[in-house]
Amino acid sequence: PMWNKKYERFYHAMMWPGMIMLILFNFIPLYGIVMAFQNFKPVKGIFGSEFVGLKNFQKLMMMSGFRQAVGNTVIIAVFKIIAGIVVPVFFALLLNECANSKIKRTVQTICYLPNFLSWVILGVIFTNFFSLTGMFNQMLALLGMDPEIWMIKASSFRTLLVTTDTWKNFGYGAIIYLAAMTGISQDMYEAADIDGASRMQKIRYLTLPSIVPTIILMTTLSLRGILDGGFDQVFNMYSELVYSTGDIIDTYIYRLGLVDLKYSMASAVNLAKSAVSFILIILSYGLARKFSGYQIF
Repeated sequence: PMWNKKYERFYHAMMWPGMIMLILFNFIPLYGIVMAFQNFKPVKGIFGSEFVGLKNFQKLMMMSGFRQAVGNTVIIAVFKIIAGIVVPVFFALLLNECANSKIKRTVQTICYLPNFLSWVILGVIFTNFFSLTGMFNQMLALLGMDPEIWMIKASSFRTLLVTTDTWKNFGYGAIIYLAAMTGISQDMYEAADIDGASRMQKIRYLTLPSIVPTIILMTTLSLRGILDGGFDQVFNMYSELVYSTGDIIDTYIYRLGLVDLKYSMASAVNLAKSAVSFILIILSYGLARKFSGYQIF
């Protein structure tokens, strides 16, 4: 219709600020990829630096720090994915069984709030919480255990990362599963009540099977982030003492490029990570489409 054509340009104009930001900060900087194939010198610039081909990638494979960062990233990301599925599902099941709607909404809101807190803030909170004189050690002292500085203990740092990340995000993740549970027909629950099914039996044989497609979808979509250990969290919580178990690809790139000023090597690491992540995105959406019928286009 004529009205749609007349006013359509105003709706298109609303997209331009976002499109301009996308072009300026996502597309134009892509020319910097060539640094990964150069011996980049800031004084010479991108167009004047020596082209070295794949030598940076060959050096990368020989660097123990890079292999360590890749291993840490995969381990941390895998455990975050597992905890990020299991805990929200369990929490959603508990909320779904809560009969008091006021208590249910209050608990859900309280558990949802940490998702809005920055890791800059949470990093300080957890550093104090797990410090030598922090609340965690005070609780352990009541049990007769000796205090430790957990944030600089390499053997426990991964556990801290996974635990704190799960605590921050499980309330938000549970919303998806609660939404899936609201789609379950109440007639099925009434039929189960008539058959004398207990609460646990209804959860096991009715609720859980009904949300399995959603669980499969969220799990497969999480695969795309397997090389993302969470830069914000790790950067605000780690130290040199936990590099062996806590250093991930993103923090390794940060130190390589902005601390050691090895721009070409940092670009090579980032390009390699981006290439693998792109493959994982395609794989995750392919699996999501196959197992749960999810598709973007």
